[in-house]
Amino acid sequence: MSLLLQTMLTLVSGPQIAWRTVFVVEYLGPILIHPLIYFLRPQIYTTETPPSTLQTLSLILILLHFAKRELETLFIHRFSLATMPASNIVKNSFHYWFFAGLNMAYWIYSPRSPTAQAASPVRLAIAIFLFTFGELANFNTHMTLRDLRKTGGTERRIPKGFGFDLCTCPNYLFEALAWAGIWLATGSWATGLFVVVAVGQMALWAKKKENRYRKEFGDRYKA
Repeated sequence: MSLLLQTMLTLVSGPQIAWRTVFVVEYLGPILIHPLIYFLRPQIYTTETPPSTLQTLSLILILLHFAKRELETLFIHRFSLATMPASNIVKNSFHYWFFAGLNMAYWIYSPRSPTAQAASPVRLAIAIFLFTFGELANFNTHMTLRDLRKTGGTERRIPKGFGFDLCTCPNYLFEALAWAGIWLATGSWATGLFVVVAVGQMALWAKKKENRYRKEFGDRYKA
């Protein structure tokens, strides 16, 4: 059956590529680009000024976020559909490689960036708290969602647990909090642009999932 479905998808949508592969490739962009620009600051900006505390913190937070996303993609996420059109990898990768990668990195590590200024201890503490709480809560949500479905299964169940009494997709809510921490650390308009676009997209996905839950589960689903 899976071979037949794959053949039909290829005929209808063209060549297919695994969702897991697309996610791995798109998240790889920021992981490669941020350290490259950070360590090549003297050549890119023609400056001998070392990176500030906020610039180093920004690098660490961004790398931790996308490394976590890669590990979750490889070992935690279970996909209801195995593939998507191969052409999507270009669109999806551009969003992360350019907006979260090149554009963010260029402005964050510039000697003229707000991030190059001295760091306020309060700002540092709030940024680290938001990031840490958001990432841990997001990870917990992904573990809850993983346990709803057996390996290779496509069945749907109503998720319950921490955050699900607040909204349909707490994984998006907690990711937004983590990105708020990164935005506070970087103080960059480029980070703000990425966060606004990403949160807007997650809101659309959450609304679609809520509608799907209400259609599928009826009165059993309440959020």
